[in-house]
Amino acid sequence: MWFYAPNAPVLGPQVVLNVQGHATLELSATIGHHTASIWLHELIIPVYAALLSVTILFLQLVYSACRRKGSNEDSPTIQTTLASRFQKHLDGMGGREIFTFRLLRLVSSVALVALSIYTIAAHKYTQDGRFATHLQFALLGVYVYLSGLALLSVSTASVFGRTIVRHLALVSFAAWSVFAYRDLWPLATFTLTPLDIGEGPLIWVKVGLLTLIGVVIPLVVPRQYVPFDPKDPAAIVNPEQTASIISMALYSFLDPYVFLGYRIPHLSLDQLPPLADYDYTKNLVTRSFSSIDPFLSGRKRHLFFGLMRVFWAEYIVLALMLILRVVTTLIVPIGMYRLLNYLSGNTDDIVRPWVWIVWMGVGPLLGSMSIQWYIFVATRMLVQVQALITQLVFEHALRIRVKAETSSTPSSSAASSVATTPDNASIAERSDGVESPVTDDETQTAVSEGTSATKASKRMSQAPSETSTAAVTDVASSSESKSGHLVGKLNNLVTTDLNNLVDGRDLLFIVVFAPAQITVCMLFLSKTLGWSAFVGLAVIILMFPIPGYIAKLIQETQVAKMKKSDARVQSVTEIMNVMRMIKLFGWEPRTSDQLAEKREEELVYQKRFKLLELLNGNINFLIPVLTSIVTYMTFTLVMKRQLTAALVFSSMAVFELLQENMHMIFGMLPMIIQAKVSLDRTHDFLQNTELLDKYTENAVEETETVVSPPDIDPQIIGIREAAFTWSGDNDGTLTPGKNNRNYVLRITDEVIFKRGSINLIVGPTGVGKTSILMALLGEMHYIPNGPNSYFQLPRAGGIAYAAQESWVQNETIRNNILFGAPYDKDRYEKVLYQCGLVRDLELFEAGDNTEVGEKGLTLSGGQKARVTLARAVYSSAEIILLDDVLAALDVHTSKWIVKNCFQGDLIRGRTVLLVTHNVHIAKPVADYVVSLGTDGRIASQGSLSKALSTDKKLAKEVDQEAKAVDKAEHTIDDPPEEDTKPAAPAESAEPKTKKDSDGKLIVAEEMSEGHVGWPALKLYFLSLSGGAPFGFWTFVICALLMTRAMQTLQAWYLGYWARQYETHDPSEVNPILYLSIYSGMTALEILFYVSGFILFVFGCLRASRTIHRDLIETVLGTTLRWLDKTPTSRIITRCTQDIQAVDGPISEYLGWLMDITMSMIIKFIAVIYIAPIFMIPGVFISILGAWCGQIYIKAQLSVKREMSNARAPVLGHFGAAVAGLTSIRAYGAEDAFKLELHKRIDRFSKAGRSFYNLNRWVCIRIESLAGLFAAGLAAYLVYGGSGVNASDTGFSLTMAVGFSGMILWWVRILNEFEIAGNSLERIQQYLVIEQEPKATKEGIPPAYWPASGELIVENLSAKYSENGPNVLDNISFKVNSGERIGIVGRTGSGKSSLTLALLRCILIEGKVIYDGLPTDSVNLDALRENITIIPQAPELLSGTLRQNLDPFGQHDDAVLNDALRAAGLFSLQAGDDESRITLDSQISSGGGNLSVGQRQILALARAIVRQSKILILDEATSAIDYETDTVIQNSLRQQLGKDVTLLTVAHRLQTIMDADKIMVLDAGHIVEFDKPSELLKIPDGKLKALVDESGEKERLYAMANGEAV
Repeated sequence: MWFYAPNAPVLGPQVVLNVQGHATLELSATIGHHTASIWLHELIIPVYAALLSVTILFLQLVYSACRRKGSNEDSPTIQTTLASRFQKHLDGMGGREIFTFRLLRLVSSVALVALSIYTIAAHKYTQDGRFATHLQFALLGVYVYLSGLALLSVSTASVFGRTIVRHLALVSFAAWSVFAYRDLWPLATFTLTPLDIGEGPLIWVKVGLLTLIGVVIPLVVPRQYVPFDPKDPAAIVNPEQTASIISMALYSFLDPYVFLGYRIPHLSLDQLPPLADYDYTKNLVTRSFSSIDPFLSGRKRHLFFGLMRVFWAEYIVLALMLILRVVTTLIVPIGMYRLLNYLSGNTDDIVRPWVWIVWMGVGPLLGSMSIQWYIFVATRMLVQVQALITQLVFEHALRIRVKAETSSTPSSSAASSVATTPDNASIAERSDGVESPVTDDETQTAVSEGTSATKASKRMSQAPSETSTAAVTDVASSSESKSGHLVGKLNNLVTTDLNNLVDGRDLLFIVVFAPAQITVCMLFLSKTLGWSAFVGLAVIILMFPIPGYIAKLIQETQVAKMKKSDARVQSVTEIMNVMRMIKLFGWEPRTSDQLAEKREEELVYQKRFKLLELLNGNINFLIPVLTSIVTYMTFTLVMKRQLTAALVFSSMAVFELLQENMHMIFGMLPMIIQAKVSLDRTHDFLQNTELLDKYTENAVEETETVVSPPDIDPQIIGIREAAFTWSGDNDGTLTPGKNNRNYVLRITDEVIFKRGSINLIVGPTGVGKTSILMALLGEMHYIPNGPNSYFQLPRAGGIAYAAQESWVQNETIRNNILFGAPYDKDRYEKVLYQCGLVRDLELFEAGDNTEVGEKGLTLSGGQKARVTLARAVYSSAEIILLDDVLAALDVHTSKWIVKNCFQGDLIRGRTVLLVTHNVHIAKPVADYVVSLGTDGRIASQGSLSKALSTDKKLAKEVDQEAKAVDKAEHTIDDPPEEDTKPAAPAESAEPKTKKDSDGKLIVAEEMSEGHVGWPALKLYFLSLSGGAPFGFWTFVICALLMTRAMQTLQAWYLGYWARQYETHDPSEVNPILYLSIYSGMTALEILFYVSGFILFVFGCLRASRTIHRDLIETVLGTTLRWLDKTPTSRIITRCTQDIQAVDGPISEYLGWLMDITMSMIIKFIAVIYIAPIFMIPGVFISILGAWCGQIYIKAQLSVKREMSNARAPVLGHFGAAVAGLTSIRAYGAEDAFKLELHKRIDRFSKAGRSFYNLNRWVCIRIESLAGLFAAGLAAYLVYGGSGVNASDTGFSLTMAVGFSGMILWWVRILNEFEIAGNSLERIQQYLVIEQEPKATKEGIPPAYWPASGELIVENLSAKYSENGPNVLDNISFKVNSGERIGIVGRTGSGKSSLTLALLRCILIEGKVIYDGLPTDSVNLDALRENITIIPQAPELLSGTLRQNLDPFGQHDDAVLNDALRAAGLFSLQAGDDESRITLDSQISSGGGNLSVGQRQILALARAIVRQSKILILDEATSAIDYETDTVIQNSLRQQLGKDVTLLTVAHRLQTIMDADKIMVLDAGHIVEFDKPSELLKIPDGKLKALVDESGEKERLYAMANGEAV
């Protein structure tokens, strides 16, 4: 009995239910029956299609004609040959290949017309009754129409030709579909015959021609290239834009690139497919910005809806693909169900078994095509969104008011680099160009972990700058509360937040796919298992909260773990940044212990996280198992129904689909929520960030209310009766104060700057001098005070600007100076000379073609300042604004700039506004001086003397500056070390950065190509297994094997249970027994899995601990020489990112790889146990899949490196531009920077599209192989005469489907493991670096040592490397305990080398005896703990002052305060000063919030705390203020113990002329060593020559003779 209405017309296969509720597929016997009307006959369908085509074509022609109306431009007639006209016709059509296919279609259409005429003439048709003739004529009309369209398509090469081709394809496909239904489908049944068989062989010729025209040609013909912008077609067309449909579906257009990547060592970016023109950033901007840019759209619409408006068509395609995927996921269960029904002897089927076999092979392929097309469109959209958001944020950043950018403290830039910035790109991205592993899974991507800049900006904002203005200080302090740190925030938006958007892109999986698949699965189960399926659904719903709760615990653990990881990473980063200090102080053992302690704290949460993951995995495994058990129990015990093989194995497949759905939902929800948060942050930035006045809506209204005075000369530079604030929400009425963020610059009357002259803007520290320039540039909010108010900076002649914090791009020095201006050789060389850059360029091998690096890392601060100044001077701008450009220069260079540049011919006649603290130096060029008072008002304007007489505080500062200048002019070194950037140590012949002749930076980092090497894997495997590798790996592998064996046995056992109903009476089958055994198997499986996994987890923790410890100890134990030539960022990458890879991806991927491998082995064994002959094709398909995987991995690794490398320039340009927003706007260079970002984004998009498309290439191929394997096994089991019963067939098919589905995942996870394994290789490389001698028991000195500071040096030679030259040559001297020794000599004489040799930091020969013990017999840590060095710029750790003085908590506060007092700190600060430095004061990283003088005082206090008997002071050459310098010198003379030996590397003679002895070095030799008074008596003595050259000859002689202090 069948449940359908028997009288309803049925025209095809129908799914119906029999009395058992089983779904079956029937074909109505009424197929092709005589219909009452010709209009309802199936053969009339092509006619309808043709008529619809004619109608639409007519409308399209009318529309095209209307669009062309009025455009009467005729192209000029050019006399050409017939051949050239034909070639032009071919080119317009898309090439010879497309023309050939169109010609073939024309010939086939004409053939169809001829065959149809013959059929009518010969009366070959026998079916279709009284309408037969009419129908044949109607079909003839359709064929004639097709022939006409085909003729037009051949003769037309315009856009209309493409339209005709579409109509031709659709009409021919409609005709083919009708004949496929009438004549092909019956061949797949047992009972039906083709309806047009009466035509004989002719019908098969017709069907073949229709297949060619309607199916084959549309699939294989290349598509004609259609440019996004017809006026700007792509020079090189991306194959994606011209590939055929079948090529697109199989991604075969990538074949040449994939195999090229397989053949060559590395596939470069230029060898990848060109970017499609619809992916170009300029075209994306044209398409999208009107919808997503609030400034252009003028709407407050959320960014989400803007993106939806742009990508609505893509989202419709994505939804359709997901629905198709849902349908195809049930193909295998339905096919298996029908096949097993047939094998069980069910004779009701009318469809032949081969149909279901093909169904099982082709169905998954269609499903794979649908999901791969989904990912193809989604990833294309992903790359486009990345480009759009980056460009949008950048362009919006060019409009915003920079509240934090003007903060010029070094710490500000440090804070900004918390997000992935170019400076630390090697930390955020792998230094070999391979990003941290992110699985391109269609349903899940790893959540990127970004670090917010908020904490850093809070800490850094407390760092006062000696050169910052009050406005700057206020802005920095307000950044936390209002806008956050600008650079850090913007970097986070285009890195962390953009990654979150990428990870959460698959919203439709939750909205469309999951509900649809759950619904379809439950429908299938309810049809096969009845209402027992809903009992199973109830189990799922009841247990649903459990994974949710565990996920919450995992999230909490992850948060806590990340805090501990952040703490360790912060410690590692700081330690690596001060590695020289740690080594010089002998702190390596304690530092290692400190990091090990932090590592243990982190691993506690790592262990908890892994165990919770285990629990979560078991729960997610148990829920479907319990669901199936409860369902089968209800089905057999309650419903009293019998299980069959068809029911068991088809329902098992569906239960697995439900399990995958649960994993997907729980995996995606957190990422989607995170993406929503990031999208909100981006939207908030776009909508709520304060813009410059000229971009705000109310700017026009405000300025219109104030009548501009008509008498203002347009050439005047000035301000009248106005106030300026850093924020638009400040109306200028708030009282300004030192700590008030609402700083107001008030111009109560009028200030006019003198045109054609140099105008100085001066004032005491912290009054807001920079604000004058910012106000004129329009960077501040303008508040007019009355009808005569105005501010004016004429821009017609151009503006040039040099910021206080020197801003350079990652370009060559020449390009930084030219800044887009044309090159004028004479002017350029004159600029180099006047800005003092000639000698600097001689130091660079590539001269001005040297790349300056990110943030100018190859240049010193002074060089950057002069390059920035040179840019302004070289420009043709009439007005130059200079913001304290002399601050970063030493005295000598500053005087050079004032004399040669400011008084030179290139500045003469131009208007210069110079903000400066160096009033004393700039005095000669002060044509006009504007002085600011402490309340943000103008104190005076006119001459310098007037300004000094008005402002006593300014006068005092100028006086102190004069003393400092006088002091600095008497340095010994020539040239001054301040303004060059020597490698550290100073005399090293091996610079940190090697440059080639092109000026490119060469980072000589080891990069492995190909597979991960065995030494790296061995390191990890041995660390995992500890001391018992054999036992560990045997247990883990056996546990995994048994887990998968039990899982496979469960599937077989269900089939065995079902078979009992066939071989026994149902009443004899005890369901409870079988359910109990099945449950026991489940328990055993979980037991095996848990035991193996726990052991593996503890192994992973052991490996994490061991590898981290070995790496830290190796790095801490290396030589200074190795540290000098290895960038710190690279070391930090090893200790942070690569260690994180060991903790996470490497262990995860290894676990998954082992698990999948064991599962595949067991499933393959199960398949060949049932069908032994299938071992050969199984092995063949496995090898083929592995080969595909290897080809893919080889190409993919190259593309991934290129993708990572292409990302860094985008972030570099972004970061550099954001750091220099004010400069860019001042020069009016916004458009140039936008276009440059377009180019860089396009390079990244090119790599990104190729990266994602390669994944599609391998997926479609391996999934095709998987479908082929399953279908081949099904065909063998059905037709191979194997005699296998239905249960074993179902079991074998289930295993085959599982095995073939795992091939892809095995390849992908192996690929990810290899990528993550690169971290192991990089760590391994750092475990074999050169080491200093290790500590031994024999090297521990006696407890009393050292009792004195006596130092004896005998025949000491030193060099930096084994093959390097001696920097000290056979020197000998003796220093008695308590003596003060001065060491002098010009640059390169060996001063710093001597201090390093005493500490055994470089290679030495000879003897150094410290208090009776040779230093080479003492452990290095003991030696260095008893000698303290104070470098020129002491390094400090972030934390409290107490932690800096006593990092390991060995002293109490009384001792520390005594040391601070002795060092002179307390004498510098008043007791009631709220900002005074105490033990609890926070020190920023590197001591960035302290002056150089303060850092030297703290370093001196640290030396006093250490109570070393030898103290080495490398005197600072930086501009320490007069008062601080006096305090330091007094402390050194009076507060050190009598038995402390002081060695001072001096740069100023007055520092050491009262020393006990002076050592004069020259070229590594001691040329003089005696008392100063004795040395001055030597007629041609070196010291005497230095003293006589100085301007303080008399004073120095007096000091040497003990007559002055």
